[in-house]
Amino acid sequence: MKNSYLSLLFVTIFLIACGGGSSTSQTSNQSTGETPVQTTASIIVMEETIKLDQSADLVLFSPNEPLSNISWSQTSGESITLLAKNSKVVSFSTLIAGDYSFNVTFEDSNGNHHSLDQTITVTNELSPMSLRLSHAVVEQNAVSLRTYFNEDINTDTIKWKQVSGPSVTFTEDDTDGKFAVFFDAPTVTKDTLLEFEVSLTDNGETFTDKLAVLVENSDIEVLTTNDAYFQNNRVATVFPYNPNSPVADVLADCVYSNKLKINSNACNFSTSPLIAHVTKTPTVDDIMDHVLVSHQWMGDRFKAFLETFDNEHNDFKNLLRATTAIVISYDIRPSFYQSYTGAIYLDPDDLWLTPEERDTINQAPDYRASFGSDLQFEMPWRYVKDNNYASFFPNIRYRLSRDIEDTLYSFASLLYHELAHANDYFPSTLWDNVNRTNKIESIAYNRIVQNAIQSDYLQTVLPLNGDEMWDLARVRFHNDPPANATQKSYRPEDIANFFKDEGAPQFYSYSSTREDYAILFDGFMMKTRYNVQRDVMVTDQNLENIAWGQRGREGEENIMPRIELVVERVLPEFNDLISALAELPEPITIPSGSNFWDTLALNSPAKNTIAKQLLKQSEQQDPRYSPVIGRPFNTQHLTRMELKIEGNNNEE
Repeated sequence: MKNSYLSLLFVTIFLIACGGGSSTSQTSNQSTGETPVQTTASIIVMEETIKLDQSADLVLFSPNEPLSNISWSQTSGESITLLAKNSKVVSFSTLIAGDYSFNVTFEDSNGNHHSLDQTITVTNELSPMSLRLSHAVVEQNAVSLRTYFNEDINTDTIKWKQVSGPSVTFTEDDTDGKFAVFFDAPTVTKDTLLEFEVSLTDNGETFTDKLAVLVENSDIEVLTTNDAYFQNNRVATVFPYNPNSPVADVLADCVYSNKLKINSNACNFSTSPLIAHVTKTPTVDDIMDHVLVSHQWMGDRFKAFLETFDNEHNDFKNLLRATTAIVISYDIRPSFYQSYTGAIYLDPDDLWLTPEERDTINQAPDYRASFGSDLQFEMPWRYVKDNNYASFFPNIRYRLSRDIEDTLYSFASLLYHELAHANDYFPSTLWDNVNRTNKIESIAYNRIVQNAIQSDYLQTVLPLNGDEMWDLARVRFHNDPPANATQKSYRPEDIANFFKDEGAPQFYSYSSTREDYAILFDGFMMKTRYNVQRDVMVTDQNLENIAWGQRGREGEENIMPRIELVVERVLPEFNDLISALAELPEPITIPSGSNFWDTLALNSPAKNTIAKQLLKQSEQQDPRYSPVIGRPFNTQHLTRMELKIEGNNNEE
């Protein structure tokens, strides 16, 4: 979320450029009964007549007066779902032709209640392309826009254009500018509308689609100093999933606000308690009292996940006791845990079930993707089950829906990982032995500098050695420092020799002592709860030549004692831990010289060429789905202060 500081465009230009759909207004002052007060707000539609398969967008525009208590509702037409009905901008997919009417109610700064209505028409004409998603965003927050089109379209004809508003710069280093663009919303002094248009040519005919991004002014400054919790990063506006939660009024200010500064306005456990401080046996509803979301559907999906998959062992409810909050927002990428707030921050990409829900998520690439790109090796990993990928992800261009069961393994592994971090910093032994009036950041900081975190103890009694791997991890995962000449010269075979006899399940374990701890936990839990194993390999950069690899590395004799130490501390409720460790299968060697993609089925019964060919054909997947494989990074990152402290620890 890099910042751009750009100029304003006057409201009259917006109304001309966007066509300004007509809207009718009804106003009242319910508190005084006085003569109705007119509003200067209006509804803007990008196009009053819209084709099928496009996105219909409505903007409640009020640059000159603040609005609150916004609520959209549909009043006529084929029923649709509004995923941001309390936002100033709503969008929906046009799947059925007809007229659609909407009403929005809101209050002005004086408490006057207003109501506006708008109708749009969806024609029977099918569009070969669509542009998504019109939405509201706080100034300086990250924005992603994506176009969808028929497979036979000549992509060379696709053109993006900004039509109005302060000029923004597309980050085309991360995208080819055809399928998606990413940028940071400009700084504004009042609500400001940006309009974009995409055009393409098909069979000699040019088609266009438009959308709007409403940039909202914020009175909260984005802090650039080193003591800022979210330094240089504008965070989105979030709200409590349960508005009647005991912590609803304080939670956002305590865990997801640009106001937060070290040694300044941080909260304590009295104000923002751990869930364990409220109850040691939380229900799903207890958990949801501590959830903040940018969109209602994100909380709905998280709740459904817990209700569906956390009944037998209650792992996630027990692990969540070590958190103060669960923040799920469209702008969180990647997921992370923050010790200074005691909260976990989840990328909702593992939660969406419909393409419309997916549209609301920022899709910019992980900012760390290019770190260590000049190293001559890769260490890919994947979760597998029954000789197949454990999870598949719908390719974004096909706009497919999925079932909640499709999210199980990817989201479960994420939760096990992030919640291991939470229980590393604030384990069950600390819950009743901490001064709740002390700031959370102070408690966390003191535990860090005193090497009192559980992962510090692991590194003391069962350390990861291998100086080469620690140094390479600093390059690959932190880009600090960049690779030196020796590191650039290492071949996959060199890395295999450094790594294979170590006590780490995978390369990312060397990113920090905290990651080492969490990866030991998540891999074991995925195996013992779901019979999902992790493959880890050392390959060339193209993943075409495996120098070394293993499936189920958690079963190594020098790794199992480290797992035992971690699980005992992260999840004391885990029964029969020793038996579960004893039942871990011995690791399976992945054939060297093989291609990453051709090593999925190990110990295959097929022994002849024809059988192998038939097996390979049977394993071919629907091209609309991609297997989930380990990216260069897991999904946790640390604050700058923690990186500095932990980096020094790792260098000792």
